[in-house]
Amino acid sequence: MPGLTIGDTIPDLEAESTHGKIKLYDYLGDSWAIIFSHPGDFTPVCTTELGKMAEYSPKFREKGVKLVGLSCDDVPSHLEWIKDIEAYNSGCKVDYPILADPKREIIKQLNMVEPDVRDSSGNPVPSRALHIAGLIRRYLGVKLSFLYPASTGRNMDEVVRVLESLQKANKHKVATPANWKPGDPVVISPSVSEEEAKKTFPQGYKTVDLPSKKGYLRFTDV
Repeated sequence: MPGLTIGDTIPDLEAESTHGKIKLYDYLGDSWAIIFSHPGDFTPVCTTELGKMAEYSPKFREKGVKLVGLSCDDVPSHLEWIKDIEAYNSGCKVDYPILADPKREIIKQLNMVEPDVRDSSGNPVPSRALHIAGLIRRYLGVKLSFLYPASTGRNMDEVVRVLESLQKANKHKVATPANWKPGDPVVISPSVSEEEAKKTFPQGYKTVDLPSKKGYLRFTDV
């Protein structure tokens, strides 16, 4: 399916939202962004997801991230829906904007469309998609994307986990191994020489002894 993928630039969208008209780049500034779409207002899985996003909002804010929701209904519908979302999620406030996209133009621009599904009117159906974006050469670029079918809700702990992984890699020339969790050791990028590694990671690192003796699997704490 054509559209945004990792490394692509997020367009500077302008849209009505539950926080008034938003120009995306002005709203985000230098922040990281999590932009997530939902198949529709007043739907069960979406209600649980937006509630969890509201609950995790302070955690994302601490990490320098702004949230932007998107659903293909209008602002009055969103505002009514928010009452249900907050009631279900024990009163956690939806403090992030939800963009309106009744013409279904934004979901196409952001590659948040079910590729083979149309509604009864022949219109494209939104997927359950999420982009994590950060600055790439002065533009907001896609760092990671999730794409789920409408029947499967996202795991917000996984969103937090991959966000922290991305931010560590962006800052420290490291990567995170399989099943990594925040607080676990990370691996040093193969592009970092031994001499550079000793300077960059003064806390030290452990090289795993492998049959190849190539010394490429180096663990450290950052």
